[in-house]
Amino acid sequence: MAVYTEVSDEELEAFLVPYHLGRLLSYKGIAEGVENSNFMLHTDKGFYFLTLYEKRVAKSDLPFFLGLMNHLAGKGIACPVPLRNERGEMLGELAGRSAALISFLEGISVRRPQPRHCAALGRALAELHLAGRDFELTRENSLSVSGWRPLLQSCGARADEVLAGLGVELETELATLEREWPRALPQGVIHADLFPDNVFFIGDDLSGVFDFYFACNDALAYDLAICLNAWCFEGDGAFNITKARALLQAYTQVRPLDAAELHALPLLARGSAMRFLLTRLYDWLNHPPGAFVNPKNPLEYLKRLRFHRGITSPAGYGLDA
Repeated sequence: MAVYTEVSDEELEAFLVPYHLGRLLSYKGIAEGVENSNFMLHTDKGFYFLTLYEKRVAKSDLPFFLGLMNHLAGKGIACPVPLRNERGEMLGELAGRSAALISFLEGISVRRPQPRHCAALGRALAELHLAGRDFELTRENSLSVSGWRPLLQSCGARADEVLAGLGVELETELATLEREWPRALPQGVIHADLFPDNVFFIGDDLSGVFDFYFACNDALAYDLAICLNAWCFEGDGAFNITKARALLQAYTQVRPLDAAELHALPLLARGSAMRFLLTRLYDWLNHPPGAFVNPKNPLEYLKRLRFHRGITSPAGYGLDA
């Protein structure tokens, strides 16, 4: 369970007073999220999420994350909304941690997305990108191409503990990405972590996106490449071009990609695979005994990286240039 900081009944009740949500009826820790401590609250007025921000989330970034959710919700994007207390503040403090109350989203995460889910995701992502165009705050993507070499160096020679020859392969790949990375693509606010477990559905209808704690400013098409990796590969590692086509066609019906974005898509997909491979590799090699959350296998993303090396045009993802 992803609860790193325990909260007493007395602390929580005192924290809730300025929100005027009535009596606290129940609360429990929930397993969603690996960066923060999360709780489900039930009060007289309904259900809410409570998030305590742990050390891996910089306090200086919280106005961006909370402000973005508030902005997107105001533009009609289905996402959680931070609650304000009687002083108009979205951010408080609880148990020595920065904390926020977030509105409750109905729905469930789909464990095995189908093409129809990928299409709904594509539309929602494009709408999110358009809605974020006039968001005034900015946040640099610390996990874009400039941040990958420090990650690789932090793993050092230990990469070969996971797979023989992995260190050399990653070094060669990173050199290519650093040299060829596209730097003049349309930019904006991206989610940067829109995996299936960060999207809710009710039936076939997408009911909301959440977990904006990697959101930042970067190339919009890079966000799309992240979703290609997260939604369009099967459990055995096989690429599902039908899902990719559904995702990309639905996205481009709302926000068409320009020629440069289309050309860059295979490289962006390689970069996305590299980003998640490196963060998973770091967590795999530095997993403390007794940690709450088990690390994810980095080799899943090595297979995806190798696949994208063989793609030379958007047609490889089911999209006509």
